[in-house]
Amino acid sequence: MAKKSAKKTDDAVYKIVEVVGSSPVSWENAASLAVEAAAKTLRDLRVAEITKLDMKIDDGKVIAYRARVSLSFKYEG
Repeated sequence: MAKKSAKKTDDAVYKIVEVVGSSPVSWENAASLAVEAAAKTLRDLRVAEITKLDMKIDDGKVIAYRARVSLSFKYEG
């Protein structure tokens, strides 16, 4: 009878940070800009979650879309 191979699980700890991206174009662009900026200083980003969307308004018009993004990365501390 064949033995089932045991699944290997890697224990890991992840840190979460929040960043806010802003764009005059769209929320999607704002979120992408936030991730791209964070990736310049954070290594091994794993997951991005948009936690809040809002807009900046000036004189009754939307001038910027903002996305708050929670990012997780493997903690190496």
